[in-house]
Amino acid sequence: MAGGRPVALAAGLLLAAAGLLQLADSFVISLHAEDNITVTIKRASSVPLQPDCKICLRQTCKSEVRITTAVKIENYTFKCAAPEKFLVMEIQKNIDCMSGSCPFGDVHLQPSGLPRLNRTFIWDVKASKKVGLELKFSTPWLRQIGPTDTCPDLITYKISSYIDATTVNIGTFCRNGSVSRVKVQGGVVMALQIPWNSHLPTSGFNIANRSSIKRLCIIESTFKGEMSATLMSANYPLGFPEDELMTWQFVVPSNLRASIFFRNYSLSNCERKEERVEYYLPGLYGSPEVYKLSDKQPANIAGNFNLSLQGCDHDDQNPGMLRLLFQIVVQHPQNEENVTYLIDLTKEKDLSVTIHTKSPYNGHPMQFEPECLICKDPRTCQHNVTLISGNTYMISFLCSDLEHLRITAEKTIVCWDLRYCQKKIYALTVPRAIFQLPIRLDKFIWKLLAPEEINVEITSPSLKLQQHVQEHKCNTSYSYGIVSTTKEKELDLGIFCPGGAIEKIQMRDNITISLKTFGRGFFNASLNQDLKMSFVPFIKEECIFTVTPDAKAQVYLQTPNWFHGLPPYVSVSWNITVPSKQVARLAFSKERMDIACETGRAYVNIKEQKPRAEETVRREDEMLPEPLHMYHHFWLNISNCKPVNKKQLSLQFWLTFVQQKTDSLVIIAVVVGVAGALAVIGIIICCTRKKRKESQNPGVGIYNANINTQMPGRRDFFKKKRQNNDSHVYAVIDDAMVYGDFQMQSNGSVIPEVDVYRPFDGPVSAIPPTPPPISFMKATKVSDPGESPFCSVSDSEPYTFAHRTPEETRSTEETQVNSAGDVDVPLLESKKQEGLEE
Repeated sequence: MAGGRPVALAAGLLLAAAGLLQLADSFVISLHAEDNITVTIKRASSVPLQPDCKICLRQTCKSEVRITTAVKIENYTFKCAAPEKFLVMEIQKNIDCMSGSCPFGDVHLQPSGLPRLNRTFIWDVKASKKVGLELKFSTPWLRQIGPTDTCPDLITYKISSYIDATTVNIGTFCRNGSVSRVKVQGGVVMALQIPWNSHLPTSGFNIANRSSIKRLCIIESTFKGEMSATLMSANYPLGFPEDELMTWQFVVPSNLRASIFFRNYSLSNCERKEERVEYYLPGLYGSPEVYKLSDKQPANIAGNFNLSLQGCDHDDQNPGMLRLLFQIVVQHPQNEENVTYLIDLTKEKDLSVTIHTKSPYNGHPMQFEPECLICKDPRTCQHNVTLISGNTYMISFLCSDLEHLRITAEKTIVCWDLRYCQKKIYALTVPRAIFQLPIRLDKFIWKLLAPEEINVEITSPSLKLQQHVQEHKCNTSYSYGIVSTTKEKELDLGIFCPGGAIEKIQMRDNITISLKTFGRGFFNASLNQDLKMSFVPFIKEECIFTVTPDAKAQVYLQTPNWFHGLPPYVSVSWNITVPSKQVARLAFSKERMDIACETGRAYVNIKEQKPRAEETVRREDEMLPEPLHMYHHFWLNISNCKPVNKKQLSLQFWLTFVQQKTDSLVIIAVVVGVAGALAVIGIIICCTRKKRKESQNPGVGIYNANINTQMPGRRDFFKKKRQNNDSHVYAVIDDAMVYGDFQMQSNGSVIPEVDVYRPFDGPVSAIPPTPPPISFMKATKVSDPGESPFCSVSDSEPYTFAHRTPEETRSTEETQVNSAGDVDVPLLESKKQEGLEE
């Protein structure tokens, strides 16, 4: 060490102008008297105590060393391996601008070559209260941050001032921003924090001039292109000084537009004056525009302008706190023509239309995203604008890409008395006025409100609705979400889109229908919207779906509240139409309901809509039915109980349709039966003619025209019905067939008696009954293989005959008989004439 000391001393003399020499084991600090600098090395307050990390001079070690002007101290060493982790250096320079001239120009980092510690340079500039000191920053200028925030490169500027003996924080800044100048009334204190591993060559600012500004401070923000800046009032987030004035100057190119947004503010309790903001805008001469902090602030500003914050005299008992954080956004307008759109909502009722941005302010000022603003007039622009029915608006946009904007609308339809709205049908369509805007509609909501005794019916007669299920998803440009709500529960019916089989939905309670759009195809699709609603009387079920599918459709349906299950004791029904000449196959997606009931029972009921139809019923503890074949329209009802656990009832089922096949056995049976009946009739006619020729007196036939004589079978199987021909009219009937069953006297004479007509007591119908379904027909037992069960000739012959003597016949020729029991002479005479002619 003895040989190394002369070398160190020599080197120290050569670098005395620099003020410090860093050695392997020691360093030298030398300060000139004219520098007016004080250097302090001390333990960092933000790190834990390290007893061994001290500053040593010769044999004496200290935890803090203070080096003043005109002092030279050599051979300082650190008693720790990594002093930059535990020690900091503070270099303070005092500048007097009160008694003499200020050292205008660049401010240097002195002394240079300091040891590699985290260091803070402080410039304390004293000036008169009537003088404003201007700090001008070199590019890339500064960006304001919160007092507790940190800069990415850890290089931080803090500017403060004094009001009497109180320190006021003007702001904390990082490099790379828009703040180009700061003017402070009276003295100013600038603190520059530099990390130990940074090589910052200059301070980055200079003292420009000292002129009176008559306010606390002025912060100038200069913009050269599109960007945003966040700025804060002095002392933020603490209170702004009482009865002070602060101004921001904004330099904006003429081809750009600026907008102001207050992100956070609070007000103090004023005893005198009023807290406000004032704008000196381009084109305004004289007094400024005054706004409250609660007002919407100006936007779409072209050119340079000023914004000032004015405080008030506080209430001493409860002063409150005035503070302001705001954002300025500078960007290109949508277009130079400034297109406006006329939105006429004067004919609408209970409608609100909101234009809003897709993503709100994200709070990351480092990453600039152009704002999309909606303007009701040239200066009133906001991120969100709501248009109310009954008014007309002129809308323009300050936005480079309108894709960032969306429209959400809401319409309310109410019915408090069914007498006034039962017969009224409401079209649930989007008003044409909304399509005047170049903005995509995101959602349109209809709120249908009515008392408990009035329900809602939704219909889609032409397009019909498809329920969105996993197996059959909607693939359209829009869909409907339908929810039924009360104070106790919410029933989400599901998502529906056009192009399905659901023609009608009836629901209880208040209903919310949300139309959601996808892509840009909704405008064309909206031209064919046919969704309608009406108010109807009370229904017992929570919901009834009317399903009218096409023959080729495959329909998937599921219970409401699919993801959470049906609420307890809720009943839902489906009225399903089976297309003509089709058979519906009904199948469930699982074998059981998968619930256990605590109270009540859960049921699945299926019943065809025909007389004496069998009902298929399953409880929650039974297997669901195997796939069923339904030949008629049918009802399907699902009712829930109160389950034991939280798992609720959710069921899904689907329908497919096949062509109804005609069984050949039925056709053969019908043909054979008809042929047999015709043969019997032919034999009877032949026998009757032969008997007539042998008889001198032609017989009399009695015809009952009110009897259904049509053969059982399918409708219109025969083109010419029996009522339309004479195959059932007998020309001559044998006397023995006509007259009989009379009491004979012992001498063989017949007691004269007036004949009584006996009408047919069986079923009478103009349309024959439809045969049962094929599956039932195949199960029918036929005793005679040659006899069809649908075409047999039985004892129920629809004719009634009474036997009489020839004398009685002649004695009653002048008596008329009708269907009520009277004799019709012309009818008898005509029948006899027809027999004679034959």
